[in-house]
Amino acid sequence: MTISAAPAEAILEEAQGRRRRGLRGTSGARAYGLGAITAVYLLWALVPVAITVLFSFNAGRSRSTWQGFSTRWYTWDPNGSVLNDPSIRTALTHTVLLAIVATLITVPIGVLFALALDRWRGRIPAGANFLALITFVIPEIALAIGLLFMVTFLATPFGLGTTAQIIGLVTFQLAYPIVICRARLLTIGAHYEEAARDLGASAIGAVRRIILPMLFPAILVSAILVFADVLDDFVIVRYLSSDASTETTSMRIYQTARAAPTPALNAMATIILVVSALVIVMGWLAYRRWTRRQGENTDIGTFANTL
Repeated sequence: MTISAAPAEAILEEAQGRRRRGLRGTSGARAYGLGAITAVYLLWALVPVAITVLFSFNAGRSRSTWQGFSTRWYTWDPNGSVLNDPSIRTALTHTVLLAIVATLITVPIGVLFALALDRWRGRIPAGANFLALITFVIPEIALAIGLLFMVTFLATPFGLGTTAQIIGLVTFQLAYPIVICRARLLTIGAHYEEAARDLGASAIGAVRRIILPMLFPAILVSAILVFADVLDDFVIVRYLSSDASTETTSMRIYQTARAAPTPALNAMATIILVVSALVIVMGWLAYRRWTRRQGENTDIGTFANTL
């Protein structure tokens, strides 16, 4: 018994159509499932933050019962507001100072380290790379205890305090720019630098005028990550702190939360959250401006004029 070509093609097309409809149904179900999981995660993560921000504007002292809207805990409360409490102001100022200084030191060192590891081969750079990346594996508390022993028992030119905190934070955060910039260097490759050298640029000139501008997104992301991570660091700054003048917001929140905290703690946390958000927005705007300029400078003549 034979089957004509036309009915056979129709049966085949119908089977393929059922298969495509089944695949679309499966993909749609997976998409809805992933969307639901993402929504639950965002609610779980963001709702407590939103509640914290909301109660920073509570008119009363309660952190759980809404008593009206007010900026009391930011400005006008004579004793407990962020503006009028010296300990809160000191913690905020010191936190931002540590974040800025640690970022300004960590990112340039990390970029230079990444450039060196990208060009240097052998056992010594492999060991240096291992030591730089080991902070991803070592618990932060172990590193903090080691730094504490180093500062207190060895003959270091500095003691506990701001300098020790900065050195500890730079040591802990250095792996971020190294990893991110090395990943970017792998995607860039060596041909851009080789082309710049063929057009007459020196080795340093090719890195400065070609490689570093192309590394800008990685450098920017590294700076944002380091800055945001230092803002809420607790373990290292706690172990290397000397007195109340080197207390950060995370330490202040931890110490005050055990007593009778007021919404001033919420206000302090909200200010740190706003600072982090502003840094991220500024980084995003800088990245957009960079990508726009890169789009305008893609021709070979402009590339040659940069050398």
